[in-house]
Amino acid sequence: MAKLGREARRADACFSSRLSPPASTLATMSAQPDGSPDPAEPYDVIHLGGETAVVVPVAEYRRFRALEQQASAEELERAGAAAASESYREWIAAGRPPGIPHAEARRMLLGGT
Repeated sequence: MAKLGREARRADACFSSRLSPPASTLATMSAQPDGSPDPAEPYDVIHLGGETAVVVPVAEYRRFRALEQQASAEELERAGAAAASESYREWIAAGRPPGIPHAEARRMLLGGT
């Protein structure tokens, strides 16, 4: 019985060591609520690890996932374009500069091509 306990502890230590990253790679993360709630927006917006996220009830998340899985490629493309447009409008409304023209970006990225 003692042998089994020792093997179990050894296996547990081996398993734990594979799951635990070195302390130097751990990052602290906290969810911070967005300071300006929009009464028209039904969800809380938080900032988590440098990203902005929306707190959605699990049942609604599952519904969104089911809709996404059943949507056609064309519907997903249209939804992605609509989301990108909304994100761009929010970017501009927040006073951020608009993007650069495509031709200029192409020249910068491709070295004058």
